[in-house]
Amino acid sequence: MLCDMRIFLRAAVASAHIATRWRAALCGMSNYRRVWVPGGTYFFTVNLLERRRRLLVEHIVELRAAFRATHATRPFEVIAIVILPDHLHCLWQLPPGDADNANRWAQIKSGFSRRLALNERRSAQRVARRERGIWQRRYWEHLIRDGSDLQRHVDYIHFNPVKHGHVARVADWPHSSFHRWVARGDYPLDWGG
Repeated sequence: MLCDMRIFLRAAVASAHIATRWRAALCGMSNYRRVWVPGGTYFFTVNLLERRRRLLVEHIVELRAAFRATHATRPFEVIAIVILPDHLHCLWQLPPGDADNANRWAQIKSGFSRRLALNERRSAQRVARRERGIWQRRYWEHLIRDGSDLQRHVDYIHFNPVKHGHVARVADWPHSSFHRWVARGDYPLDWGG
């Protein structure tokens, strides 16, 4: 769809914020705003393209290898993580002076994808761009603001397998940093069910 200047002008009268959203919607532009804080602590949600697939737990070894390879070239501290069949949540802290989440995620996603056989369905657009059909292109990111925000997100990550009905107790899900937190004494084993 072509961008019509009259639509922008009408939208701009309402507010600059609305004009930005109109332009993004009408011109096919994304309206993502990333927060770049060197050394920041971030919460992420990363999804498979087809949410009915179970690739992440079926290929957990390959996913861990992609994380390790990325960590070796672009270090970051994983504070908490949970891997579910079709998505993952994690909290990580970047090194001081480093704010590059995007390239780390690109490396993790591509590293995982390269480790899998090419047998997924791909749209014509993905084929033309030589992209796999495994991951959603974007991811959700949230900059952690303080200690209570951090604790809420750690709890959310660890409780997620129960929330999605994969297990009745948090301790029963194997693909989670919960077990590490229990070993350190930060959670009791029976937390969350």
